[in-house]
Amino acid sequence: MTDTSTTKPVSQLVVLTGPSGVGKGTLVKALLKRHPALYLSVSATTRSPRPGEIVGKDYHFVDQDQFQRMVDQGELLEWAEYAGNYYGTPKAQITTQLEQGVSVILEIELLGARQIQKTFPSALRLFIHPPSLAVLEQRLRARGKDSPEAIQRRLARSREELLAGHEFDGEIVNDDLEKAIAELEAVIFQ
Repeated sequence: MTDTSTTKPVSQLVVLTGPSGVGKGTLVKALLKRHPALYLSVSATTRSPRPGEIVGKDYHFVDQDQFQRMVDQGELLEWAEYAGNYYGTPKAQITTQLEQGVSVILEIELLGARQIQKTFPSALRLFIHPPSLAVLEQRLRARGKDSPEAIQRRLARSREELLAGHEFDGEIVNDDLEKAIAELEAVIFQ
């Protein structure tokens, strides 16, 4: 019999990525509701808060200079520019949670997910696909958070990002929310 009283709990870093509007946030919210022991990393961003977003819960909103200081001081696990703004994952919060045996979910864009492969190769990296580009465009327009120009930039970038799905440990099509959540759970909690 093995004494597990001093053994650290098993934890993992789970990275979810996919194009803007694919439903990553919806999937993450559902996962957290079903599995409250999971920890969602809160990214830092230089973009302005959208209506209803909460500082420290949705994002850590910082200015360009502060973000650059975080990069220069090695405080980010990954960072990238997306649609004219910078996004990054503060390293300290991830390390602390993993050391405590808590599994961490990162909901990040493709460039950041690629960086994670290099900086944290043991991470479980999952790519979320939309059912189609037409559905993706409908979702972006329906959420009413971006200008028509921003939507067009996101769609153009999405076309490129969708080609990267094969680079990941798993690919899930978010065409039916319950099915997609079940597939995520099967991969994460196998």
